[in-house]
Amino acid sequence: MQRISVIVGAALLAASLSPALSADAEHGKMLYAACAACHQDKPDALGPSLKGIVGRKSAALDDFRYSNPMKRANLVWDEANLKEYIADPQAKVKGNRMPFDGLHDPKDVDDIVEYLKTYK
Repeated sequence: MQRISVIVGAALLAASLSPALSADAEHGKMLYAACAACHQDKPDALGPSLKGIVGRKSAALDDFRYSNPMKRANLVWDEANLKEYIADPQAKVKGNRMPFDGLHDPKDVDDIVEYLKTYK
């Protein structure tokens, strides 16, 4: 009986800590400010708009001229693909034109993706 109590207690503790470890969309929004320098909703922006990107197919916007590697990538921008791309764009889509080395802090990557889920 004591063993079950310890297991249940550990599970409750883990559950109570998970919100503190979850992604932070507000922090992601602050980090996204650097991305917004290129990813705007203007036709002459350097990068495509990222509004509504979660769930969108790669190279899907008609008003942006994507690189051939991005056109061939055939990705859907789900959380996993976004996280991999934000962490290392060239590893995820070799030869893409985005001049960005990636974010190296996994928490920052999670936070930006969390923000992108709200950016519609």
